[in-house]
Amino acid sequence: MNRNESRVIIMTILYQIFMYQNNNISYDLNDVIKQNMEIENDFVNEIVNGVLDKKKEIFKIANEYLKDWKINRLGLTDQAILSMGIYELMYTNTPYIVSINEAVELAKKYSDEKVKNMINGVLDKIYHEKID
Repeated sequence: MNRNESRVIIMTILYQIFMYQNNNISYDLNDVIKQNMEIENDFVNEIVNGVLDKKKEIFKIANEYLKDWKINRLGLTDQAILSMGIYELMYTNTPYIVSINEAVELAKKYSDEKVKNMINGVLDKIYHEKID
């Protein structure tokens, strides 16, 4: 499984977990991961666990850069894509261009044009203001 395919699985797992959290449904993280993957994948585990561990910080960062929006107003798929992108930018060694491009590609496929542009803009601003 390549990283592109892994990111689709990460997005799906985060979507499910965000849905469970929003609806106060109990879940076992390992079970959710296993339901979405046949084979253990360190990259998937690292990103999913990292996003969930840093969710408050990630949402706070997202809210700083979202114009006239809050991350909680976005759809769960969009929240998952943006959270993964922010996590990769802020907390991994993934090259910034890869982090942004992968998030934008997911948004192209699973979101609408406005959300894709918003995700691109937010991640670009975060990179230039917090990392560059």
